[in-house]
Amino acid sequence: MSQVKLPSWQPGATRDAIEVFLDGAEMLPEERRVAVFDLDGTLWCERPRSPQLDFLIGQLRAAVERRPELAERPEYEAVLEWDTAAIARLGAVNVLLSLTELHAGITPEDFDARVTEFVATSRHPGRGVPLSQMRYRPMLELIAELRARHFSVYVASPTGTEFTRLVSQRFFGVPAEGVVGAQVGYELDRGEASPRLLRTRELVGDPKEGAAKLANVQRMVGRRPILAAGNASGDVELLEYVAATPAPSLALLVRHDDPEREYAYDGGVSPQEGWSAASMRDDWATVFADA
Repeated sequence: MSQVKLPSWQPGATRDAIEVFLDGAEMLPEERRVAVFDLDGTLWCERPRSPQLDFLIGQLRAAVERRPELAERPEYEAVLEWDTAAIARLGAVNVLLSLTELHAGITPEDFDARVTEFVATSRHPGRGVPLSQMRYRPMLELIAELRARHFSVYVASPTGTEFTRLVSQRFFGVPAEGVVGAQVGYELDRGEASPRLLRTRELVGDPKEGAAKLANVQRMVGRRPILAAGNASGDVELLEYVAATPAPSLALLVRHDDPEREYAYDGGVSPQEGWSAASMRDDWATVFADA
């Protein structure tokens, strides 16, 4: 077996499964070496809220200062008051999409600048550290091992693909074209001195989790993954699909069971036959990256 550098992974069945997978994958042609990672709760911390949601909430508050009438929209009122019951009733995806509409009519460059400023200045609300320190070190090590073996690595985020593209390269080394998910539409505006693109309220692709997430992977990647990692019920179909792939394949479920070092919560899914479960408490010697 080739040398594997996973210092933050404790010895045990999960690490053994990863090492067996990595060793077997080297026998495959490089075009078959495809890995897909969920983002929130799989590559970095998603509690108490995902960084993307915190970004959008900040954008909403700024928009309401300019246009107070926005606060009367049910989706925005629910977010501003953080009424989780109302958000559930309205539909979390619908609420997130309504927040995305706040950026309709601006250029992609303007949007990128807003995200870049947020990423550079934000601190985790519970720990007060930069977002870079909320990445999971064991997953960064796994991605590094995949790259050393010439894998194509993708991040699957059903909504907010544009936000994810801004952080994927900086935090995980995944280029913008490696982010999979529903995307906003654009229109060409010729009103300025030179043509420019403007974001619209339209959406290209299905923003839902589950089977839609898997369909987006097929549509945008065009190759069957042999590794998938996720942490919640919205990742089940992707993990099932990869687990059904002939070996070598690895379906990796991240379990949040360490309230001391991270958070303890149920992602709504239990490990199935053929999956490997990564317990933060038992399998990770270290949870977070230093920077």
